[in-house]
Amino acid sequence: MTETLQTPDLVHLGDGLRVPAQGYGGMSLTDVYGPISDDEALRTLTHAVDAGATFVDTANIYGEGRSERIISRLLATRRDEVQLATKFGIVPGGRIGERSVRGDRAHIREQIELSLGRLGTDHVDLYYQHRVDPAVPIEDTVGALAELVQEGKVRHIGLSEPTGDELRRAASVHPIAAVQSEWSIVSRDVEAHVVPAARELGVGFVPYSPLSRQWLTGAFDAAALGDGDGRPKFPRFAPEALSANAPELAEVLAIAADAGLTAAQLSLAWLYDKGEALGLPVVPIPGTRHASRVDENLAAIGVVLDREIVARLDGIAARITAHRSFDPLWVSDGREQPGSPQNPRPAV
Repeated sequence: MTETLQTPDLVHLGDGLRVPAQGYGGMSLTDVYGPISDDEALRTLTHAVDAGATFVDTANIYGEGRSERIISRLLATRRDEVQLATKFGIVPGGRIGERSVRGDRAHIREQIELSLGRLGTDHVDLYYQHRVDPAVPIEDTVGALAELVQEGKVRHIGLSEPTGDELRRAASVHPIAAVQSEWSIVSRDVEAHVVPAARELGVGFVPYSPLSRQWLTGAFDAAALGDGDGRPKFPRFAPEALSANAPELAEVLAIAADAGLTAAQLSLAWLYDKGEALGLPVVPIPGTRHASRVDENLAAIGVVLDREIVARLDGIAARITAHRSFDPLWVSDGREQPGSPQNPRPAV
């Protein structure tokens, strides 16, 4: 029910940034999904880069800088092979659901220097605003980022979880190479406003949590969660939501079996299909701490899904219970809802 096509080696996101069709999400290098040693994390990262996932994504807050420090060990000898992305904007310190955001020039300049120091490099290829600061006009934030581009510390600018309007305003100041927002079979809200804006502006899309934090793989086990695991902070991982959404997961697993794919491969192939259908460069960044999963995920590149399969998958998101974020205003969907503080249009 599927076929595999040969695909180009690199994808043009935006603003001249070219990356492989799939990247590696560096949050998995930390203890956010349970304990992992630095050496074990480095082995998986090295395998990912060896396998072609050279677009490595991290952030200053992942493990309070630990992810960047682990990545620096690979960059020490392989910097020219890697398209490196990191982020600023969520203030370090505190846990998921307890942090604040900053988008002012002083914070940006402080954080780029700290990230460059931890990464052991003089530039990053893509620097994202991790979350939009409602107290700072996005034009001011992007203006400060543009200074870093002029100085050579940043090659390209990205935004994580902007609304469509915020993306357009940002692009009026400086070209935006990529939007990174949650997008998956079960999280499709970005298709209403953000995806059309990205397509209009020539901005590539980098879906994070393309496997819904492991849930879409069928391997998630709530009973095995450790104390440091961040997933229980998200509404969809509440026991009642997991129970309510179990039939949808079962359907994904059944469709994957019918297609001769793993659930992870099916989920990633669905995203590639959406990018093709919408005329948008899409480069997902699944994270994992297992080399075998890296290979499994990369095998989704070039898979072409039957229209019947896509149609079955397209209906699932509307049946999912619970919001994807612990705070709807932290993601584009919440701020685009009529009546939200950032969108005063009344609900109709």
